[in-house]
Amino acid sequence: MRERALSFLEAGLFAIDPFSLMKKSLLYSEKFNCLTVQNTEFNIISGRIFVVGGGKAAGRMAEALEDVIGEKNITAGFVNALEKNSKLKIIKVTKAGHPLPDKNGVLGVEKMLALKEEYDINKKDLVVVLLSGGGSALLPAPVSGISLDDKQKTTDILIKSGANIREINTVRKHLSRIKGGRLAEYFAPAKVVSLIISDVLDNDPQTIASGPGAIDKTVYHDAYAVLEKYQLIQKVPTAVENYLRKCAQENVRDTPKKLPNASSFIIGSNLELLDAMTLLAKKQKMKPLVITSRMCRDVLTEAKELATDIIAGKYKDYDVLLFAGETLINVLGKSGKGGRNQHFSALFMPYLKNFDKEWVLASISTDGRDYIAGVGGAIIDNNSLHQAQSANLAYEKYLNDFDAYNLLKKLKNSLINTENTGTNVGDAGVFILK
Repeated sequence: MRERALSFLEAGLFAIDPFSLMKKSLLYSEKFNCLTVQNTEFNIISGRIFVVGGGKAAGRMAEALEDVIGEKNITAGFVNALEKNSKLKIIKVTKAGHPLPDKNGVLGVEKMLALKEEYDINKKDLVVVLLSGGGSALLPAPVSGISLDDKQKTTDILIKSGANIREINTVRKHLSRIKGGRLAEYFAPAKVVSLIISDVLDNDPQTIASGPGAIDKTVYHDAYAVLEKYQLIQKVPTAVENYLRKCAQENVRDTPKKLPNASSFIIGSNLELLDAMTLLAKKQKMKPLVITSRMCRDVLTEAKELATDIIAGKYKDYDVLLFAGETLINVLGKSGKGGRNQHFSALFMPYLKNFDKEWVLASISTDGRDYIAGVGGAIIDNNSLHQAQSANLAYEKYLNDFDAYNLLKKLKNSLINTENTGTNVGDAGVFILK
């Protein structure tokens, strides 16, 4: 059952391979210098093609773009990713930091922005922006007066606050020179086309990677309101609080609300992942059900509700439950090690302690890193809690300390070890009932 659960997740990961998603979405005519994205044509005629962007999938997306367009038809390009891609010929990759932004990320963004002046990019040209989950951290460009250290501290505080990704990115946009549509605005009047692999629940281009190529409906007041909502005014760096408050009060020019030169396309999301998992389950003569593609509440709420529904027999007609999304964690008190998927799995375990059937639950971060390098998530079964009790592990203390990693590590065979997958559509999970 454990092997089967992992095979479902693996099938899902194959379905969201950035190279495949790009190839399915793009066509290029060298004769007419025309790029077609999901049936929308961009005729460049005598213009040139440039490439910028960032995210966990940016390297593979760039590789696919060179394959589709042909390296000789791309003038220049820079993207920020978690690791370099040796297969690229024209597009250069800067290895940058995640989940906290770093100096390499800043340098990578500066290289992207320098393209405009170096090549005199104009209205005849096309700038392709490759974006995926993780782009918010991988594309740091702090506004004047805000240091990289300020951005790092603010990002870390927001991630642990319980704020959702839309709220976190509202703050990030208003501390950035390129997010919230400002990258597309910078490259105007050139046409800017964003190709996006989504890791957010509503696939909103404004939120994914903090929307550098899309209009932004939020304003400075919204960003400051996030800090107030989660009581972060006194926790974030003083420069950040002062900047957002001043901009909100003084009606400073905000992120662009119109971008006539920009277009955005979602080329992949967790729906492709769930479809592939469903198909494999059906091929194995099982009865799968996708219970949600939008799991987004606090991790404790989601784990408890799923367990409660299973015990109550809500899904008695199915033997495979599939889910995806991105839960929230509000880290309180002492903080140990772990990630959303590890914590979700560890919380789920005691709720089914009196459930007398055989079951397996596996949950992963599709980027291959559940906040800890080398750990993609967790897999547990009906014996896991018994093993914890037999080993005299105080599992409640581990959960209270947000230390799921060390609990699962001591249980043996409970951590899913992975490397970077080169993609990201959020989190995904499977529950199998025998």
